[in-house]
Parts: sequence; structure tokens; C-alpha cells
Amino acid sequence: MATGTLTVDLDALVANWRALDALSGAGVETGACVKADGYGLGAARVARALAGAGVRRFFVAVAEEGAAIRQALGPGPEICVFSGHMRGDTDMIGDLDLTPMLNSVDQLTRHFEALPGHAFGVQLDTGMNRLGMEPAEWGAVREIALARGPALVMSHLACADEPRHEMNAKQLAVFREMVAGIEAPLSLAATGGILLGAEYHFDITRPGIGLYGGQPFAEARPVAQLSLPVIQTRPLAMGETVGYGNSFVAQRAATIATVSAGYADGLIRAMGGVAQLYHGPTPCPLAGRVSMDLLTVDVTDLPEVPQMLDILGPDQTVDSLAEAAGTIGYEILTALGARYTRRYLEPAA
Repeated sequence: MATGTLTVDLDALVANWRALDALSGAGVETGACVKADGYGLGAARVARALAGAGVRRFFVAVAEEGAAIRQALGPGPEICVFSGHMRGDTDMIGDLDLTPMLNSVDQLTRHFEALPGHAFGVQLDTGMNRLGMEPAEWGAVREIALARGPALVMSHLACADEPRHEMNAKQLAVFREMVAGIEAPLSLAATGGILLGAEYHFDITRPGIGLYGGQPFAEARPVAQLSLPVIQTRPLAMGETVGYGNSFVAQRAATIATVSAGYADGLIRAMGGVAQLYHGPTPCPLAGRVSMDLLTVDVTDLPEVPQMLDILGPDQTVDSLAEAAGTIGYEILTALGARYTRRYLEPAA
């Protein structure tokens, strides 16, 4: 088989959610963000495992993702849509009982006119300038919105992965001012916000990357392991080159393994010549550029020709691979391609 195997440890995923739930504290509901196909790991399987652990509120980016989660979970759990009530989404929102997070007066008007009495939330902009109503806009419609009973009023932190960043306290103060006197459930914290402490937690937290083994949740258990098959090996004489642009030149007699994966599988080109693969605990450097379907790896120091090499596993997390590629763990996870065979380790009973 020439496709890699992506192993998803659902037991580790559930353990990470339970740890973040405990950090959220008593009396705080802990939801789960499962957007971007469960951060690249398979939204349906991820959502079912989390629902089995007790999650009753899920967060997605767009209504189409909400539809997939509803299909996976059936009726019951609340599914909140960050992009709100977009034009053309009315039937999906109504028929599948999704909860749009209304981001503007236009969305609020659209929702109240198209689906009167249907659940909704409100997203506020506390300084990130991305989604949500700004203070003046919110002030103009606040009483109208609150009279309809929002299921959630939320905002999002811009710098929560930097605990000492002054933006955190600034956004917290703006959020408190914007929600003063509101009885609806409130939410400000994703993974980074949970780690900032109880004053950021409010009624509902909504962890994302920390569930999947990524920073800033340093205590997270790894969730994804990616093993890639070796198609061919070849000996190289000193001075021979490998791959596009002759970007690797052998400095000694070497053995090169050609591995089945590339940037079409989410292993971005920027990691070429920097990242490593592993055979057990032994690192094997990428030799030359990442191409569309193939990697070339220096396996000279291995005692035997490998059949598989790991690019994600116990010796290389999503964040260490991301660092080698000059990016973040979010991009590594969400870029994982469709060609991998996905294998799920079910949570312990």
C-alpha cells in the first residue's frame, strides 16, 4: 500500500478534553471546537468520541460543517456556527437545528426575519477586528437581541497563546463592559483562554487545538501519528544530488529512501531540508525538497532498510514539525490530506 497511515488516538483526544474541562472549573460548561474536519482528523469520529465523553455543545466555522456534525451525532447536542447566518444558509440552519453566532446587524435581521423563534447566539468584537459586532453596533441592537433570548454571547481572544500580552486584559475588560447585565451564557475562552485562568472562563469554554495535542496546551497528549511507506531506496555516491533543483548534495556515501507523501498530502514545501522523519527513536533528515507526492529521506544511519517512517509521533509532535516548517501546529493538522488511510483508536470504556 502506497498511502500513509494517519492514526488518531481518540482516547488521547478525550483525555485532553477532560483535562481542559477540569481546568475550566466547576460550574463552567466545556464545549469543543470541531471545525475544519475536526482539525484535519475526521470531524464525525472526533465529535462522536467527544459526545461520548460528555460534550453537549460543539463549534464549527460554517453551516456545512454543522450539517456534517448533526449527521454524525443526531439530535440533541447544540452546534454553534461561528460564521453566523449567511445568505443561503436558512434551510440548513432551520432543518438541522444549528445555532448561528450572529456577527452583524444584517445577520441579526436576516435570522429574525427568516427563522423567528429559532435559536441563535451573538458574537462580539472586543478588539480582534475579525468577526462580531463592535461596541456601537451592539449597543444599537442589544435590547432587541437580548429580548429574543440568545443561547450564547461570545467573543474571541487575539493573543491568548501569549499569556503576558496586554491584549488579553484589554479584551477581557471590553467583553465585561459589553456583556454587563446580560443573563445569557457567556464565552470568551478557547484553549489559550482556558489557560489564562478563571476570570476568562465565564459560563462556557470552547477548546480547539488543545484537544488535538497542540500548543499552547503543553500537557496535551499527542493525538495524531502519521506513518509513511517507503517506496524505494537507492545508494548515493558522495557528490550526487537528490530531487528538484539539486537541493540536496550527498556529503558522503548515503542511502536515500523515497517516501510516499508530499505537499498534496499536507506536508508543506517549506519543511524541505529542515524536518525529520523517524524510524523508532532514530531521526532521519529530509533530503532536498518536498514534492507533490514524494519525500526523499536520508536513512544512511539506519541498521536496516525501513518499510515505514514516521513524520508525526512520539518523537515529533505537530508543533515540532510546524516549527521546522516555519508555521504552526494548526496548519500541519488541518492540511492533512485525503489520501491517508485513517485508523482510529477508540477511547477506553
